[in-house]
Amino acid sequence: MNLLVKLGEVNVETLKTVGIVAGIIAGIALVLVIAILLIGKFFKVDVDEKVTNILNNLAGANCGGCGCSGCSAFAAKLADGTAELSDCHVTSPECKAEIAKILGVTFTASEPTVAVVKCNGGNENAHNAFEYKGNKTCAACNTLLGGNKMCKTACLGCGDCASVCPEKAISVIGGVAKVKPERCISCGTCIRTCPKHIIERIPVSAPVYVACSSHCPGKEVRQQCKVGCIGCGICAKNCPHGAITMVDNLPVFDYSKCTGCMTCVEKCPRKIILAR
Repeated sequence: MNLLVKLGEVNVETLKTVGIVAGIIAGIALVLVIAILLIGKFFKVDVDEKVTNILNNLAGANCGGCGCSGCSAFAAKLADGTAELSDCHVTSPECKAEIAKILGVTFTASEPTVAVVKCNGGNENAHNAFEYKGNKTCAACNTLLGGNKMCKTACLGCGDCASVCPEKAISVIGGVAKVKPERCISCGTCIRTCPKHIIERIPVSAPVYVACSSHCPGKEVRQQCKVGCIGCGICAKNCPHGAITMVDNLPVFDYSKCTGCMTCVEKCPRKIILAR
């Protein structure tokens, strides 16, 4: 009988202890809930509805091609007027038109573009001025006398552009970067990354492009590269539509006149006008 009484007293004490612990935990939980509610109230970040609506219409690629860290940052800049809608080359014209309505600005759709590397030199064609043994990046190579190529507008072939491309649209083949047009979203990340500034945008519909960036006289070009443009102007002279003009020893295309007849490709003695 005494044993049963003692067991009952132990159970009562245990229940009291459990109850106290449970009460403490519940109290702590209540305090935390109140604290979270208060923090949420006093430190609430008001979301700009305009920024949200803009962001909902952006492509969401977060490629950085516009110069911002991501689409959210770009949307905020568009909303406060410190960025231009044309800075984004990824968002579709339809969505850009919606963003223009939100911003209250006029939008005129332009033809989509694609990036091209304006060099066709590489290991076999572009001669080296010296052997480079440093850090295998274009940026590092370029800091040493403008790179190891005799031609100072030649692709250095280390692949900095390929490493930053969000769509893996660039490959280095034979020491020169090549863009896969079907994968390129024209974000411009490669353009900003290339230390030689030889990656440019051309219209998606452009049938050809000039794979050279040298403005040197023909004699110098021959010494530097086997396929560099020598500024002979044969392409411009033979274009049946007047789509090519020679500017500073390089052919410049007026793509609104180019029909893709490929006369320039056939006539170029250096074969640096390439079909896409």
